[in-house]
Amino acid sequence: MGMILSNKFSLPVLLAIASIGNTLGSVTNWFLGRGIERFKGRKWFPASEKALERASIWYRRYGKWSLLLSWMPLFGDALTVVAGVLREPLLTFTILVFIAKISRYVVLTFATLKLMS
Repeated sequence: MGMILSNKFSLPVLLAIASIGNTLGSVTNWFLGRGIERFKGRKWFPASEKALERASIWYRRYGKWSLLLSWMPLFGDALTVVAGVLREPLLTFTILVFIAKISRYVVLTFATLKLMS
């Protein structure tokens, strides 16, 4: 948001870079989910056991559409890991997560611009 406020950068470029970067981070979580048994419990692992359990229940109830909530702090990371564990196809996963991430940044951008005016 600071970069938006500076008026030195292109808004579409900022949105694209933030959304793509955040989506790639979620793809990393998806791969971690595919190999969760090797990584679970390590300090650097992006989701706690409790968050994974909560996300698993949510994911089993709402399926792939729950990935539209992947923008949420902490819970979103757990959802993306669970999607890997439950073998959500990578293409479907990536599209839904990208929609969630770019939507968040669009809303934050408009809110920031509104504050500036």
